[in-house]
Amino acid sequence: MKTLIQQSVDDSIAAKKKFFAGHMDAIESCAARIARALENGNKLLLFGNGGSAADCQHIAAEFVNRFQMERKPLPAIALTTDTSIITSIGNDYAFEDIFFKQVQALGKKGDIALGISTSGASPNVVKAMQEAREMGLVGIGFSGASGPLKTLADIPFCVDSGTTARIQEVHILLAHILCDLTERILFNGE
Repeated sequence: MKTLIQQSVDDSIAAKKKFFAGHMDAIESCAARIARALENGNKLLLFGNGGSAADCQHIAAEFVNRFQMERKPLPAIALTTDTSIITSIGNDYAFEDIFFKQVQALGKKGDIALGISTSGASPNVVKAMQEAREMGLVGIGFSGASGPLKTLADIPFCVDSGTTARIQEVHILLAHILCDLTERILFNGE
């Protein structure tokens, strides 16, 4: 068991090192773009399935409450949380539309749409990101190495791993870094 534990730790560290070594400039640019949108009165809309849905809620909480510093709340909404909306859309239309219709209802030009899909191909995430682009939202895509999300997002973050857990571990660290940088830009003048 200890060997398995150590292998998981080593694989997670390797995936993170590989990803972040190739994305420093994009991360810095993305944080500046998020900060600029929030400063201009826009909001962050987050959507994904399963573990990625939980990550959306986690990330939204960091923006709305606080991350590293005491500061005013920042507008972020996880589109994964309202079961009445999700089940009514899924029932009346299709599961593929659960985020699409929420983006239509809540999104406005200049908002940030952050879609998370470890496969990069979740139909409901892809459809919502397409709609976000058409509406003039800035699309950020967290994905694995493949799938249409990486070409749909204005700012794609693709983790080159074949293991869902390693992809998700990179995604949550990336989200924490983006939140930290956004706070520093908005409230420390960095």
